[in-house]
Amino acid sequence: MVQQTQRDGTTWYVCEGCGMMFDLKVDAEDHETACDHEEPAYIQ
Repeated sequence: MVQQTQRDGTTWYVCEGCGMMFDLKVDAEDHETACDHEEPAYIQ
């Protein structure tokens, strides 16, 4: 499930599995279906 959060006056959608943030809910939902639920390999 995607979480909604506010940061710097902007709404972001966060993948619960890995914590990656998206500005569009549909992008976050699409990502979450393919997410391996591990931390991203790059620095956020």
